[in-house]
Amino acid sequence: MTEKSRTPIAKIVGASLVGTTIEWYDFFLYGSAAALVFPALFFPKSDPLTGTLLAFLTYAVGFAARPVGALIFGHYGDRLGRKKLLVISLVLMGGATFLIGCLPTYAAIGSAAPLLLTALRLVQGFALGGEWGGAVLIVSEHGDARRRGFWASWPQAGAPGGNLLATAVLAVLAAVQSDEAFSSWGWRIPFLLSGVLVLVGLWIRMSIDESPIFQQAVAKAEPVKRLPIVEVFRYHWRDVLTAIGARFAENVSYYVITAFVLTYATGTVKLEKGFVLNAVLIGSAVHFASIPMWGALSDRLGRRPVYLLGAAGVGLWAFAFFPLVDTGNFGAITLAVTVGLVLHGAMYGPQAAFFSELFATRMRYSGVSIGAQLSSIVAGALAPIIAVALLQAYGSAFPVTLYVAGGAVLTLATVFFAKETRGRDLVTLDVPETATTGVKP
Repeated sequence: MTEKSRTPIAKIVGASLVGTTIEWYDFFLYGSAAALVFPALFFPKSDPLTGTLLAFLTYAVGFAARPVGALIFGHYGDRLGRKKLLVISLVLMGGATFLIGCLPTYAAIGSAAPLLLTALRLVQGFALGGEWGGAVLIVSEHGDARRRGFWASWPQAGAPGGNLLATAVLAVLAAVQSDEAFSSWGWRIPFLLSGVLVLVGLWIRMSIDESPIFQQAVAKAEPVKRLPIVEVFRYHWRDVLTAIGARFAENVSYYVITAFVLTYATGTVKLEKGFVLNAVLIGSAVHFASIPMWGALSDRLGRRPVYLLGAAGVGLWAFAFFPLVDTGNFGAITLAVTVGLVLHGAMYGPQAAFFSELFATRMRYSGVSIGAQLSSIVAGALAPIIAVALLQAYGSAFPVTLYVAGGAVLTLATVFFAKETRGRDLVTLDVPETATTGVKP
């Protein structure tokens, strides 16, 4: 039996949700700006589509930094605890985002502008690489196994929550400002707003207790003799591969639906950016509500069945997504985005509990972080870039559809052959005899 936390589970969930929402707000804000304003402001020497591609390359740099953040934050999170590292990640992310809002553009300082933008994007990615694992673990390790899928899904809801907040701020600015004003100075407002949000997040996160399961593991176990990441690849390499494959379709579909759609709808379909932002706004709101529902369903049916439903769903929906966007009809575009995000939620909702239940406590932060963030490089980072390149090469969105569907097949195969984890005792996973398989005897 684990030591009881003094902090109620609802407060733990609230602290994780607020923090992840702020961090994802910062991260997604960059993605939206990369689609809408960064090409002209930081890459003005390129033609519009090439400028967008360059902007998305700086967007991808943030993903490249995420495994580095996962490695370092996972190492210290497994040695020092989850809470301290969550505070550090929030400060780093918020500071980098605030500074992006202060950056001079290419017109003011030339090529130094995109270089500084890229450096700050690296800091964002580094921070987010450490944030995700700590946020889901501190909830998973406080809650009981019976409702772990539901409680651990709430930090996951911080992703659409952050996207919702970022899109809402951009949509309001697009509605009250002219395109000239928004491109000149209005785009800076949501980045500067991050400074205020971080202060709120820090105040909440500082008030919660450390994970009781981690405290118990530290008290009863020998100190970790090797680097936690070495232990992960020694005992849990199959689980790392499971996490990478499981995240592939989830990452690709999400960034095509929320980031690439802005470029496609405004550039190819010739729609106003506020029009598309409002559709993403509605879809993100429904997505936010659906994730805990899918997490709760995974507590009843298991992680695998719900995850498989989501992967199959996004693969099939990809064939309807772009034809709906091509109509230029607001209702059709909103339907395309919303259904896609709800199906994505069937993967994202159970994911936190699923991955947490794969690894032993003293290497859990490293394991879930590395598995998740390695996938983010090959899937999330490249998704908008590959989608733009396919559109540029073929002049059609159908190759992008095949790209999403192919990712879904990979995830379906991975999860189909994975073992069910629902109901696993996280403390039992720490027994040395079972560490090599991660399976409870």
